[in-house]
Amino acid sequence: MKNTFYVYSFEKLDVYQLARKFRVGIKKLTLSFPSDEKFELTSQIRRSSSSIATNLAEGSGRASLKDQAYFTNISFSSALETIDHLTYSLDMEYLLKDQYSDLRLRLDSVILKFNSLYKYQLGSENDLKTKIKNDLSTNKP
Repeated sequence: MKNTFYVYSFEKLDVYQLARKFRVGIKKLTLSFPSDEKFELTSQIRRSSSSIATNLAEGSGRASLKDQAYFTNISFSSALETIDHLTYSLDMEYLLKDQYSDLRLRLDSVILKFNSLYKYQLGSENDLKTKIKNDLSTNKP
């Protein structure tokens, strides 16, 4: 007897597939991090990289595209947080420059897809980078 299950819309998205693969790569990479980083950097980078795909999945269950966009924004923010963790990993020499460059390029690909998804969800010309820039300029002291 063959088991069949429903494939949800988020599972079909390229950005979700890339985020899933990225998360697995980070998990494997951090296995080589020093044990004294287990509860600090290792935990933080695993959580932020996992949050990229997880929030995309959670947001897909929301009724409105505006609500979905909210979770896409959280996924985007988690990707930016992961960049900081990768940079710190490079600074601490837990990553080689080639590893860092590869991971950044993969993450940049995910971020670009988030921008497109966000624009679609809001039916807007503004992507996440533009939104953040506009928010920052309107909140200046």
